[in-house]
Amino acid sequence: MSVCLDNLKNPLDKFSTFVELLRYRTQIQPEQKAYTFLVDGETEEISLTYSELDQKARAIAVVLHNLKANGKRAILLYPPGLEFITAFFGCLYAGVVAVPVPLVQRKERMTRLQAIMADADATFVLTTTSVFTNNIERSLKEESELSALYCIAIDNINYDLASDWQAPKVSSDTLAFIQYTSGSTATPKGVMVSHKNLLYNQLLIQKAFQHTQETIFFGWLPLYHDMGLIGNVLQPLYLGVPCILMSPIAFLQRPLRWLQAISYYKATTSGGPNFAYDLCVSKIAPSERSTLDLSRWEVAFNGADSVRVETMNLSH
Repeated sequence: MSVCLDNLKNPLDKFSTFVELLRYRTQIQPEQKAYTFLVDGETEEISLTYSELDQKARAIAVVLHNLKANGKRAILLYPPGLEFITAFFGCLYAGVVAVPVPLVQRKERMTRLQAIMADADATFVLTTTSVFTNNIERSLKEESELSALYCIAIDNINYDLASDWQAPKVSSDTLAFIQYTSGSTATPKGVMVSHKNLLYNQLLIQKAFQHTQETIFFGWLPLYHDMGLIGNVLQPLYLGVPCILMSPIAFLQRPLRWLQAISYYKATTSGGPNFAYDLCVSKIAPSERSTLDLSRWEVAFNGADSVRVETMNLSH
């Protein structure tokens, strides 16, 4: 029988920041897999336990602390994967304001990135060596407004630095991150989100979705996106339950992968924009559907797009 979190350990009653919450998870369930990423969208897995996530976040925070980054803003520029998650919590562990953005690939994307960097008054960029070399190194050198940014490739960090970490002076009212709009119709606009905002929002999600400690997440949404970050990264950690992830591209290439993963991992919560359900209906053959067991899928959320009744009818 499921145990209601309200009667067990409601983190909002005990903690004022996500730093305290992750440290708690590390203490009581250090070897539990927090996040698993399907590298090929199907079987090849890499994962992070709470202990591993905590260690990497502390090491990243030490590097940021040594650069006197506390209170400053850092752009998070990552491909789909677990590096984004370690960088995000590294910022929180350092008292640095994280600014998630989509990976730059084309000229117009760089224009959007420049607008966000300027608006956020960003000082740092956290990324990987590969992304730095292939995507942004030249632009950082050529664009005068970007040249002052300090770029940190977290895959070069020595994680033994974690032992030097000291908890930052943050509170429930401290700014945790800035979430930017897509910028598809206007200049991207940032929303300032505090630790208190995050924790209260997580409580509302837990209650609305009736999540319990038996909940299992699966997601393919971009982690820089509000739904991907709030729903598929922070809600599982809030609950202390597993989350399995894959890249948006892996889903778009073969929508069946989404449902196969839900079936295999017995996920209970998963969702996406309306178009994702349309793709599943149109691209997955009846013979393929017959191989799936979606009986554990309790919450199929639909958002970040117009929810169409036609799509819901097609799914029956």
